[in-house]
Formats: sequence, C-alpha cells, structure tokens
Amino acid sequence: MSMQPQDAPYASRAPSTPGRRVFLRSAPALAAGLAAGMAAAPSPARAANAGETWFATWGAAPAGPPPAADLLAFRNQTLRLVVHASSGASRVRVRLTNEMGSTPLRIGAAGIGIRAGNAGLVAGSARDLPFSGRAGAVIPPGAALLSDPVDLAFPAFADLAVSMYLPDSVQGTTIHDLAQTQCYVSSTGSYVSAPALPVQATIRSWPFLAEVDVAAGSDGGASVVALGDSITDGVHSSSNLNRRWPDYLAQRLQSGRPAGGMPIGVVNRGIAGNCMLTEYATALLAGHSAAARFDRDVLATAGVRWLALLIGINDIVYSASSSPIPAADLQAGYLQLAARARAHGLGVLGATLTPFEGLSYYTPAREAVRSQVNGWIRSGGAFDAIADFDLALRDPNRPTRLHPAYDSGDHLHPNDAGYAALAQAVPLTFFAT
Repeated sequence: MSMQPQDAPYASRAPSTPGRRVFLRSAPALAAGLAAGMAAAPSPARAANAGETWFATWGAAPAGPPPAADLLAFRNQTLRLVVHASSGASRVRVRLTNEMGSTPLRIGAAGIGIRAGNAGLVAGSARDLPFSGRAGAVIPPGAALLSDPVDLAFPAFADLAVSMYLPDSVQGTTIHDLAQTQCYVSSTGSYVSAPALPVQATIRSWPFLAEVDVAAGSDGGASVVALGDSITDGVHSSSNLNRRWPDYLAQRLQSGRPAGGMPIGVVNRGIAGNCMLTEYATALLAGHSAAARFDRDVLATAGVRWLALLIGINDIVYSASSSPIPAADLQAGYLQLAARARAHGLGVLGATLTPFEGLSYYTPAREAVRSQVNGWIRSGGAFDAIADFDLALRDPNRPTRLHPAYDSGDHLHPNDAGYAALAQAVPLTFFAT
C-alpha cells in the first residue's frame, strides 16, 4: 500500500456489457440533478430529532492494521475520500472509525460535499460536519464516531467527497484497502471546505471512513448489506467506474423503483481475502472473519433490512489441499449468520460460490467442497432467497470454470461483465419482503 503522486485525470465511461441494459445517469442528467439539489440556499446543520430515521447509502468494511511496511502516514494533512452514493438524499451524516487503532485519533475538522471531478467539489456544496456540535473530535482506540447531520441535496449515484483534517502524525491503522476509487491527500494544512484541494498524493483506499447515511424522506428508506470477500469487494473491476456487483445491483434497484417507492441503499461490506470462519495471520488486511465482524459490519449499518451473503470460497481455497474444510462446517456457519440476521428482523439472501478451476489453489478436493456447499444452498432452505452466482458465471461446457466472457484472467474474479451478471442474478422480489 502506498501513496502515489497526483495522477492524471481519468475519463469516466459507461459500461459496455453486450446485451445487458445498465442504468447510469448521463453527465448532463447528473449535472441537472445536482443543480436542482443546489438551487435552494443551503440551510444550517440541525441536530437529529427523535423522529428522524436513517439508512446507509454507502459503506465499506474497515480492516487492519496493515503491516508496518504498508502503513500510510499523514501529518497535518487533509484526506478527501471519494464515495459513490447508491441512493440520493437531502440530509446526510457519516461514520468515521478508529476501530483498529491503538491510540486516540484526533479529527481537527471534517466535511462533505459533492465531487465535481478529481479532488474538486461542486461549487456551494461543501458542508462542515460537526460532532456533537463541535468542529473536531477525538475517536478513542477501538471506537467509531458518528457526525451530526447536515443538509445536502444530491441524486442517486452522485460521487460524494468526505474530507477530514488530521492535525497530528497519524498512521492509517483502520482502513479499507481496496477502494477501487482514487482518493486524495492534501499538502500541509486544513482544506476541509476548500472547493479545490491542493493534492500532494493519491491513494486507492479509504482510511478511517466506514459509512455514509442519509435521512429517510416521506417514502421511507432501507439498506441491504452485501457481506463477502474479494468478489464482493470488486477485485479486478474497473477502477473509478463503480463496477462491483453491489454497484450494478444499486442501479437495478434504482431503475426498477416505482414512483413513490421506497429507496434502497446498497452497502458493500466485502473485504478481499476474507473468510467466513477462519482468520489467517498472513492476511492482515483481509479483516476479521465474517462471523467475527458481523455485528459491526451488518447489524450496526443504519437502516439495514436485508443481508446478501457471498462468503466461503476463501475458507475452501486456503484450507488443506488434500483435506479441505468440510462442507458441513461452512453450512453451520451460514446457518449461524442467517440466524443472527433474522434475530434482528433481516431478510437473508444466500449466493452460491462461483467457479475457480484454473486458479493455482484449485484441487478436485476443494472443488468437491464447493459443489457440496452449492447443492446445500440451493436445496437446504437456509435462506429467504437464493442468488445462483455459480450458474450465472460458469462455463456451460465446463461448469467448474468461469465462462471466458466473465473471467478477469485469474480464473477466480469476474471482469466487469461478470460483476454485472452477478447483479442480474439477484431476484429483486427479495426486496419486497
């Protein structure tokens, strides 16, 4: 992990999956939406009242700390972290985190705005984010911090920029490593509300940022959490273009939403390398197992109503090649996660595990476990709905392999077309429950 000198601007482009309709707002339409949202003079931040309800429009799963050689270091600098809203809003708050830190984290100031491009903000969109009425805050080690709400109107699929000024010498101990999105580190100083950030370096990670929430309007609102590993995290999807399968799912939910229908936020809690049951000492940025991080990454998500679960392939591929983890152990793990979700009123969607023949970790014994697990997911009745990701991606002529049209090249992770196919496999009727 390293900071890079400022990159040249990148050009956004629409998805080009053959034969598949993808719903993205055009640049003019997005600009019009932003203009409409910005038309009224910004109202001052006001404290949340007892009747206000929230749901998450974006989220990532923090992990860490990284190995010492990979730690990012900041001193008297402003981070500007770019995130992609899955649902629009007129009121917003953020959750910062020092959950993997061992020392207090001082936030000198924080803010949010609508990203205009690169590190710039749309004129007039910058909002200061106070914490319990104060401009700054200290986050104890192991803790998270919720900002006060502020008024900010933006449409679905707007890029938001969350800025935080770190006045002290800080190491990026709590971080989501695979942002697949370019974020920015300033030169010395506080630029939280500055429309133009003086960029010293770029990073492709999200330090200290866990969630962005929006206030539910008259139509209500709720969130679905996608809990998973690198395939949910979007490994090998196109950078800066939001082509992970939860991104495509958000597009489907938004485009299929009837007039007056409830908006649904999609929160990606995937971590590359993550397992359901096991934690490997060599994979520090793979985070705690899904079982261990479930309460924080699922139940603590604002407005969560549904869980989409794709996890377990790393438990298989990292276990012994000749005698891998028993399918029964994974089945018990799924049942536990489903039970914990339902105890809090969540609907649970289970996804089958995708093919991986051709990957260096592939063995017939590991494949046998995957096949047993998938058969159980399809017929075991453990979940409220099923997304057959295996069927969506496999080569019909060799079902233990990814279809060539969906293979990123490593025989495990999909390409953009494959991620779109996964989203298409999710039954939208699940969200009517």
